[in-house]
Amino acid sequence: MNFFKGSNLQWSKNRLFIFIILLLLVQICSPNFAYAATDDEKKEVTSHIEKIFQSRNKAILSGDLELIKSIYNMDTKYGTWAYEYEKRKMDYINNWEEKQGVKFIDITPTVIVKRIKGSNDNFSVYLLCSTEYKYVYEDQPEIENISRIGTYHNLQLMSKGGSLVISKEWYKDPFANSLDLDNIKVDSIKSHILSQTARDFSTLHKRRVTAIEYAEKYCGAASEAENEYKYNKKYVDYNPQGGDCANFASQILFEGGKFRKNSAWNYDKNGATTGWLNADGFKRYMTNSGRASIIAYGSYEKVYKASYKLLPGDFVAYEKKNDITHISVVTGADSKGYSLVSCHNSDRNKVPWDLGWSDKSIKFWLVRVHY
Repeated sequence: MNFFKGSNLQWSKNRLFIFIILLLLVQICSPNFAYAATDDEKKEVTSHIEKIFQSRNKAILSGDLELIKSIYNMDTKYGTWAYEYEKRKMDYINNWEEKQGVKFIDITPTVIVKRIKGSNDNFSVYLLCSTEYKYVYEDQPEIENISRIGTYHNLQLMSKGGSLVISKEWYKDPFANSLDLDNIKVDSIKSHILSQTARDFSTLHKRRVTAIEYAEKYCGAASEAENEYKYNKKYVDYNPQGGDCANFASQILFEGGKFRKNSAWNYDKNGATTGWLNADGFKRYMTNSGRASIIAYGSYEKVYKASYKLLPGDFVAYEKKNDITHISVVTGADSKGYSLVSCHNSDRNKVPWDLGWSDKSIKFWLVRVHY
């Protein structure tokens, strides 16, 4: 039965119109209403943000905590929390460098501001940051290794001392799973890593090569500028619903690796199966179907030697508290043959497979895909 006929329908429309007008009036009259910034304000704010990100990365490289502190409003609890988080991130990166036998020599951000609201001395900003990380091994200082990580940031900026500082910041940080890192026994691990050499992937199966090409093109904020930092628009971005990592891994195997869909592993206009979309479901499907097999499983100390067996087109599953929470696809190796991965959520492009995942509580599934 249709309850919205004739005058009833018109009355419903009128009530909806009145409700919308009242809602807009409440927003406009609210002291927290965010007005759109002028073009001049947007240019000035964008310039300040670029300087902030450059300064923060410079401080991470040099260990300059005072420089990091200077870009936050330490008079607010959110500004203080944001500073303390960056300090912990710097400590983690230093720990990872020690374990790996490397030194980060440059961290270069490319900031793409998507939205600026506010005026005068207070601004709300949403942006994309594609950051290039360069590192060298201590016994190969002449060879640069390059990884790219993409992040999306919500910032609150306010004027303090004649300059804009961060009073609040939120972003999904790719290092967040290891900020409580317990120091592992690095000496033997470092010695093993430094003893390795570059690997030759020139004879890879063609399907592995096309899988890598797809991963590089559509790794979002971690992709190259010519790819416009975008995902493949043919697919839903599931990050807002909890994560897009398995969806992207499935795309890599289907679009690039030419694996066929089936009833257990499928994506269409009606949605996606668990095997396609869910990290745990993806790993179970691939290994149970025979399309993949397990190379190694366990803590970092147990599997890091086996990680050199991974080939581009294989994948790594990350387990926390008996639940697989993330999937990354192997897309290369660095100058010491250390496996590199690409993924969504957070976006990574050829990043060392354990960077951001070094916590002792994390277990790894190293998985061979059968092309």
